[in-house]
Amino acid sequence: MTNAVIAALIALWVLVIGLCLVIFALLRQVGMLHERLGPVGALVMPGGPAVGDAAPAFDLAAVDGRAVRIGGASPAPLTLLFFLSPTCPVCKSLLPVIRSIERERRGALQVVLASDGDLPAQLAMVKREKLEAFPLVLSTPLGLSYQVSKLPHAVLIDAAGIIVAKGLINNREHLESLFEAHRMGVGSLQELAARDLAEAAE
Repeated sequence: MTNAVIAALIALWVLVIGLCLVIFALLRQVGMLHERLGPVGALVMPGGPAVGDAAPAFDLAAVDGRAVRIGGASPAPLTLLFFLSPTCPVCKSLLPVIRSIERERRGALQVVLASDGDLPAQLAMVKREKLEAFPLVLSTPLGLSYQVSKLPHAVLIDAAGIIVAKGLINNREHLESLFEAHRMGVGSLQELAARDLAEAAE
C-alpha cells in the first residue's frame, strides 16, 4: 500500500469514529429532551363523567342490528368507546390504529364506534373503511352523556363499567396513552407527570 492510501484509510476511520461520537451525543440530547417534555397523553376535556366514575349505561342497536351494551358489567376486560364522524379526517387516520390495537388485544378488548347523524353516510363510512367487525351505534344521547364536543374522542371502560381513561385523540400516541394510563393506574399521563413534578418539588 502506498502512503497516500494508508493516509486515506486513516482519515476515513477518523471520520467514521467522529460521526459515531456525534450520533451518540445527539441520542443523549434526544433522551434528555424526552425526559424534560414528559409523557404526552390524550387531552382530557372538561365535562362528562370523570375517570373513576361509572360509565353511563346504554342499551343500543348498532347500524347492522347487533345489540350493544355500554356501561355496566361487561364480559370484555376493556371496552374502547370511540366517537367519530364520516367527515372527520383525523378519525379516518386513526381507524387502522384501532384495528391494530384490537388485534393485539384480541379477546381482551371490545371496540364500539359511536356517531350520530345521517344513516346513509354512516353506512357508507362503514363500507368504505371496512368497519364491519366493530359495532357502530348512532346515538345523540350517548355523545351528550359524555359531553363529547370535539372529535375524535375515546373512552376506555373496564369490565365493571368504570371509566379508566378518556380524552381527545389526535394520533396513535394519544390513543395508546389511554391503555398506558390504565396500566399505570392513573387517570391520564398528564396526571402522572403532574404528580411526579409535585413529588420532586417536595
